Amino acid sequence: MKKISNNIFLIMLISGSLITISSNSWLGAWMGLEINLLSFIPLMNEGKNLMTSESSLKYFLTQAFASSILLFAIILMMMFFNNNWIYNNNNFNDLLILSTLLLKSGAAPFHFWFPGVMEGLNWINSLILMTWQKIAPLMLISYNMNYNFFLISIILSMIIGALGGLNQTSLRKLMAFSSINHLGWMLMAMMNNELLWFTYFLFYSILSMSIILMFNNFKLFHFNQIFNFSMNNPLIKFFMFLNLLSLGGLPPFLGFLPKWLVIQNLIELNQIFLLFIAVCLTLITLYYYLRMSYSIYMLNYNKNSWMLINSSNNKNMNLILTLNFISIMGLMIITLIYLIL
Repeated sequence: MKKISNNIFLIMLISGSLITISSNSWLGAWMGLEINLLSFIPLMNEGKNLMTSESSLKYFLTQAFASSILLFAIILMMMFFNNNWIYNNNNFNDLLILSTLLLKSGAAPFHFWFPGVMEGLNWINSLILMTWQKIAPLMLISYNMNYNFFLISIILSMIIGALGGLNQTSLRKLMAFSSINHLGWMLMAMMNNELLWFTYFLFYSILSMSIILMFNNFKLFHFNQIFNFSMNNPLIKFFMFLNLLSLGGLPPFLGFLPKWLVIQNLIELNQIFLLFIAVCLTLITLYYYLRMSYSIYMLNYNKNSWMLINSSNNKNMNLILTLNFISIMGLMIITLIYLIL
């Protein structure tokens, strides 16, 4: 029965985002966001512990606060236009809408709720929060951009995403700060190109899925668990190692491709200063991925030749290995197809 209700809520979650994306009015978009929010709360409450309850409450309060301000801004905008008043506060209203949407997506300087909520969720819900839950707010942000405020949000997202993950021992919080940093790159791509941010988002979703499914499969939640992670299978360790480097954007892996496209776009538009900040801060994120990779691959390794992968952890292995292959070899395959065509 619980599985059926979860499936219903998941369908509602997807339909809420689709309503927002396909809506031709701000009120319709707001309605879609509310459907999306109210269907995600029951999915968050799957686990029977205090952490999930706390996370769902934090998420609900933050999103409800953002939704109420967004509705206020929409009503204000409609009131001005319907009464044919002189709309002098256009900039303020746009800023209000943009702030609420950045709060909903978890971008800096409105990111404070995001790592705390992630910490209380299981890995599958964390994946939904990091990927699908960002689509609708980001799509609305692309309709309504204030350049100066947008620039501040991009730089802050990259700084907080890079520095926030340095002292983390929880893998969920580390992935949350990584998500904030990647969100900065998405906003930077959105500022110049409509299609580019969605391309970046698509690649980011694939990479996040490949890593999080592995974390979920082996029930890894904290840094110290990685030390003894899959000691009996060096191949799994190697895949995890390369996956983390790919998510960090290191060439020649797939994670470098979206960053490469954004870098090329920024060079063409002569935005060298912003590019310099972005690349420098991404190197810091790559540092904490490397730190995690060294923990996986170099510490506490005792090989037992007679042990194989635990059958209980083997259920999603085909999907995980396929995603790992795409993550590691994707850039080379895409380059090869491009050269052939």
